Amino acid sequence: MANRGLKICLAVSLLFLVIVTIMIVTLFMTIFKPKNPEITVHPVGLEDFQFSLSPNLTINVTLGMIITIRNPNYGSFEYKNSTGYVNFHDTVVAEVPIEAELVPARGQINVNTSADFMVEKLINDPNFLSDVLGGTLNFTSTTALPGKARMFNIIKLKATSYSSCDISVNISSRKVDTNCNYKIKL
Repeated sequence: MANRGLKICLAVSLLFLVIVTIMIVTLFMTIFKPKNPEITVHPVGLEDFQFSLSPNLTINVTLGMIITIRNPNYGSFEYKNSTGYVNFHDTVVAEVPIEAELVPARGQINVNTSADFMVEKLINDPNFLSDVLGGTLNFTSTTALPGKARMFNIIKLKATSYSSCDISVNISSRKVDTNCNYKIKL
C-alpha cells in the first residue's frame, strides 16, 4: 500500500514539474522573448572646431549628441564602455564614445556623448566632391554594445546589442534622415 502511494505521489510530482516546465518555456518563447532595443540619435550642436595648416592640414569637428536607448524587454540590460563609428562610404570619419550604463526593464535612458569627426578624412575621400555636388552626404553608423541581460535579477545572460543606421544629410535644406536597424544577440 505504501508503495502505491509513493508511486502516485511521484507521478503527480512529475506531472506538476512537466506542466511548470511547459509554462516557463511558453512564457520565455512569447512574453519574455528578447526584443530589439530602439536607439535614437539626437544631434545637440557643435562643441569644438579645430583647424590647423601646419605641419599638415587638419580639421576636426566635435558634434554633441544625445543617444536615447529604449529597452522594450522585461529584463534590464547593462552594457560596457563602447565606441560607435560613423563611416562615409568605406572610410571611418567619426568615433562616438559611449559610456557604460544600465537600461532598466521596459525603460529608456539618455546618454550624452559627442562624435569626433575627422573632417580631413571626409574631404580626402574621392566620393566627397561628387556627393556634395549632388546635394546629399550619406553616412553609415555602426555600434555594438556588449553587456549582460538580466531577468528578475536571477537569470543573467551575455548579450550584445547591434545597431546600424543609414544617415542622409541634405546639404541645402540641412535635413537629416535616418533609417536604423537593431538586433540583439544572446
